Amino acid sequence: MELRDLPSVDELSRGSEDPLAVDAARLVLAQAREEIRAGADPGDLARRVGDELRAARRPALRRVLNATGVLVHTNLGRAPLPAAAIERALEVGRGYSNLEYDLADGSRGSRQDHVASILRRLTGAEAAIVVNNNAAAMLLALAALAEGREVLVSRGELIEIGDGFRIPDVLARSGARLVEVGSTNRTRASDYDGAAGDDTALILRVHQSNFRVVGFVERPTLKELAAVARARSLPLLDDLGSGAFVDIADEPTARDALANGADLVCFSGDKLLGGPQAGIVVGRADLVELLRRHPLHRAMRIDKLSLAALEGTLLLYLEPARALAEVPVLRMLHEDVESVRERAERLAAEVGGEVEETVARVGGGALPLVELPSFACAVEESLAARLRLGEPPVIGVLRDGRLLLDCRTLADDELGAVAAAVIACR
Repeated sequence: MELRDLPSVDELSRGSEDPLAVDAARLVLAQAREEIRAGADPGDLARRVGDELRAARRPALRRVLNATGVLVHTNLGRAPLPAAAIERALEVGRGYSNLEYDLADGSRGSRQDHVASILRRLTGAEAAIVVNNNAAAMLLALAALAEGREVLVSRGELIEIGDGFRIPDVLARSGARLVEVGSTNRTRASDYDGAAGDDTALILRVHQSNFRVVGFVERPTLKELAAVARARSLPLLDDLGSGAFVDIADEPTARDALANGADLVCFSGDKLLGGPQAGIVVGRADLVELLRRHPLHRAMRIDKLSLAALEGTLLLYLEPARALAEVPVLRMLHEDVESVRERAERLAAEVGGEVEETVARVGGGALPLVELPSFACAVEESLAARLRLGEPPVIGVLRDGRLLLDCRTLADDELGAVAAAVIACR
């Protein structure tokens, strides 16, 4: 085909009632011209217009099947929501709600009221506030409590987590001034006490969520740090990162942090908690009120669907056994390895793969040293791209020339879809 043989935009889009047809035809023709100039045949232009129209209407944000063995996978949306959270979001999102309306008084209310009482019950805090993620929670706390003043942080806690998020950068954006204490591997309570002065506003403790320092190390306990804060009349903010409401290895809980002397504790909603993206702050009522009244609060507030999903998740934790059974992250974390093996065997039998013993990870910057015994179905490496581009996409792990489909992060009701996808790709 030569350039003069190409149809016009009108000719190529004629006959289609799709309002996007003209734009699709322009795009296809532009691509065709480049291909002809490069000596290639552009092929069936009408079919390509149809492909463009279908692609234009396909949602970009799609459900994927996580066969990576990483439970809280940052790139795959972190924690899958429990059914109760999805039901609450659907119920609230399908119509109007009392998001900021007090039904008892018939007057304006606060969106914070919907989860504050349950957070107080679960953590033992005096008050609670929720924003759109934990980075926002920390930024708001620092801006409200320490703008223009000093914040003491151990050098060993100046961490960086995903996508270049660094504690010193957040401090700078909040308007607070960072004062580093101790050394990378050893910091003592006396280091904080010696660094505190008239311009000190806050002591910040940051959980080393995505790494551990081992060997010649020292770090004050939260109780020791709280004693320094009380002696200096300074608030102590404990950033837990993931946060948890049940005992999970050595991951700290908000209740324990408050009981050990923290004045404020902040943590995420969509990691080990297993809910939607959110930043949760619990602690002293007077400090929480300062956060609530700060101008940044409105810019960082949680939306109604996330708030509904968070409430649905938190309600499960009123019965810890129910949370362990119904919150997907907790279920995967505690599932017996023999159940995982049985799932891998079923998948392998359906697709002609091989069962391989492997190790799953928690992910999401939590428990970096924890290895979860797991089993995967191993298939041909060549299937990786086709499975990734399929419907639904299936994401596995390439290792030693094979594609591993880890069954710790695949639910029983997902095996059929994974098997069908593998068979279709061959």
